[in-house]
Amino acid sequence: LFVATLTYDTLRFEYEDFPETKEPVWILGRKYSVFTEKEEILLDVTSRLWFTYRKNFPAIGGTGPTSDTGWGCMLRCGQMIFAQALVCRHLGRDWRWIKGKRQTDNYFNVLNAFIDKKDSYYSIHQIAQMGVGEGKSIGQWYGPNTVAQVLKKLATFDTWSSLAVHIAMDNTVVMEEIRRLCQSNVLCAGAAACPALESDVLYNGCPEDVGLRERLTLWKPLVLLIPLRLGLTEINEAYIETLKHCFMMPQSLGVIGGKPNSAHYFIGYVGEELIYLDPHTTQPAVEPGDSGCLPDESFHCQHPPCRMSIAELDPSIAVGFFCNTEADFNDWCQQIRKLSLVRGALPMFELVERQPSHFSNPDVLNLTPDSSDADRLERFFDSEDEDFEILSL
Repeated sequence: LFVATLTYDTLRFEYEDFPETKEPVWILGRKYSVFTEKEEILLDVTSRLWFTYRKNFPAIGGTGPTSDTGWGCMLRCGQMIFAQALVCRHLGRDWRWIKGKRQTDNYFNVLNAFIDKKDSYYSIHQIAQMGVGEGKSIGQWYGPNTVAQVLKKLATFDTWSSLAVHIAMDNTVVMEEIRRLCQSNVLCAGAAACPALESDVLYNGCPEDVGLRERLTLWKPLVLLIPLRLGLTEINEAYIETLKHCFMMPQSLGVIGGKPNSAHYFIGYVGEELIYLDPHTTQPAVEPGDSGCLPDESFHCQHPPCRMSIAELDPSIAVGFFCNTEADFNDWCQQIRKLSLVRGALPMFELVERQPSHFSNPDVLNLTPDSSDADRLERFFDSEDEDFEILSL
C-alpha cells in the first residue's frame, strides 16, 4: 500500500492509494479499473483544478481578509466545480495536465479566471464580495446553494466562456426554462449581429460556415447546478444509488458539499466511498512569474485523492452537470428518466417539461434567486451553516 505524508503548516495528512478492488472507479463520467488503469486514474484526478485555502493574497475589498483559512472551503469548492465546467468548455473532458509540459493559452486563461485577485472572474475576492448581496458578510461561511447563486451572477461577466448557468430550485429541473436560457442568444445567428464576440466564443471554435454558425448559436453551453437536501441530519440511504449514478454520467461536474465543519469537492466514487478533492490546506497565494507565466503546480493535487464513506456525507449538497450542446442536454434528460426506473434508487430531483402550476402559488416557498424571500431561501438551503464553526483567522 502506498501512503504519502504531506505536511502543510502544522497540519499533517496521510493519503492512501486506491483499495485493490474489483469495483470500478468512476471519476466525472469516466470508468476505470484499479488493476489496469491506476496511472490513468491518478492522472485524471491530478488534472482537475484544485483550489485550496491561500494566504497573503491582496486584501478582499481593499481592507478585508488576506487569507480564507477557516472560512473559504465552500467558496473553494464552488471554484473547483466551476473550473471543471470551464475546462470542459475550453479544453475538453479528455484534456490532461502533465507536470512540466507546456500548456496552451486556453489553459492559463481558465486558471487566471480563478486567481486570488480582485479582477479575476471567479476569484475568492469576487465570490466573497458578490456574496454580500446574498446576505453573507465577507469571511462568513457559505452553503452549497449560496455559492451556486453567486457563481451564476459572476458568470454573466465571463463573455469568453459565454455560459448559460441554471440553478434548479425546489428539487425540480424544468426543461423548458433551460431551453429558453440556452437559446437566449438565437438573435446572434448572423455574424453582423454580434461583431464584438470572437467567432470561437460564439461558435464553439467551429469553422465559419454560415449555415453551421446559425445552427450552433442556438445553444449556449449549459452549467446546471442543483442544490439538494438528501435528508435531515444525515443522508437518506435511499438516495445513495442515485447519487452514484450522477458521477457515471458523461455530463457530470461532480458534487459540492461535505461533512459537518468542512466542504469538499466530490469527483467520483469507488464501492461505498466518495472520492474528493479537499480545500483544507493553506498554500501561499501565487503571483505570475517575471515572464508573466503563472506557476501552476500548486493548483493540481499530486497525491492520491481523499476518500470517505458515502454515509458520512452532509445531506446538503449541490450536484453539477455540463451540457456543451443541445444533444448533450437531451442525452442527460434521457439518462435522468432512465435513472427513475432503477430499483432501490430514489430520485434526488424531479425532471419536468414545464413549470408545474403550483410553483406560482404564493403560499409555496418561492426559491427563485432574485426572490425577496432571500432570508427564507438562506434558512431553507443553508441551514447547515449553523453546524459549521468559523475558525478565527
